[in-house]
Amino acid sequence: MLEGWLWDVRRRAGQRRAEDAAGTWRLAFVVPAHLLAPFENALAEAADAILTNELPLVGLWRIEALFPAASDRDYWRQRIAAIAAAEGLAAPALEVAPLPDVDWVAESLKALPPVRVGRLFVHGSHDAGRIPAGARAIRIEAGRAFGTGQHETTRGCLIALDQLARRRRFRRIVDLGSGSGILALAAASLWRVPVIGGDVDEEAVRTARANARANGLSAWTQFVRAAGLAHPWLRAGAPYDLALANILAGPLITLAKAVRGATAPGSVLVLSGLLARQERQVLAPYRSLGFVLCRRVRLGEWPTLILLRPGRG
Repeated sequence: MLEGWLWDVRRRAGQRRAEDAAGTWRLAFVVPAHLLAPFENALAEAADAILTNELPLVGLWRIEALFPAASDRDYWRQRIAAIAAAEGLAAPALEVAPLPDVDWVAESLKALPPVRVGRLFVHGSHDAGRIPAGARAIRIEAGRAFGTGQHETTRGCLIALDQLARRRRFRRIVDLGSGSGILALAAASLWRVPVIGGDVDEEAVRTARANARANGLSAWTQFVRAAGLAHPWLRAGAPYDLALANILAGPLITLAKAVRGATAPGSVLVLSGLLARQERQVLAPYRSLGFVLCRRVRLGEWPTLILLRPGRG
């Protein structure tokens, strides 16, 4: 049995993300235990990540290091040989090979199970054959944009949407901090009305648009790059009768006045992304603006709040 697995990810300013393995080379070799630290220290100068594991043979460790493709591999051959020679040992045999150009984030997410919330069924393409009869299926492929349905905040919002769809019809819907587009797509699927989403991350906007196309919901959804409601299209769509915001406590507090100005009397807010200990702080500005807490969905430490703006609507 291999023991002692230890990933020590070392990022330096200006380097690409360690999880993005594209263009990366792997260097591997075996050393005696007493030389583990000197080799690790030397490799740490330029490695994106270092992995060490103890082998079944007593006193031997295997070291693997990931380097950018631009690194001088000959330099490291010579450096490792010099460290070994200084200890009176022959240079260890090196394994040097490129890693495949794979989006490791997407690959790791492919194993995520589907999420069933009422009539909503969120899944990846690998689960396309498991869609229950009568379900509103939303296909969300693995990617860097937040929102696959796995996190408690997203599931809480999906639960809120499914419950609201059983009680009320909405006609103008906005999703602030739309991420992968999952909530906007779920709303469009449930009500078949136009939904607009905004996110500060351009990659998230591209991902949401791609997910809309994959689900045949492009005609019902728009996604724009925006902080809060700071986009002409988001302002033009007001007043909304349903607003969704699965972001963080700070932005939720900051957005309270803008959301009040962009919603109609009788509108509903679904707020998430906050911890239970932040609930009072988040609710305070909305209550001061006349919103009333109608219901909460709590999954672990993550509450989803359903608020109503009293009035005709």
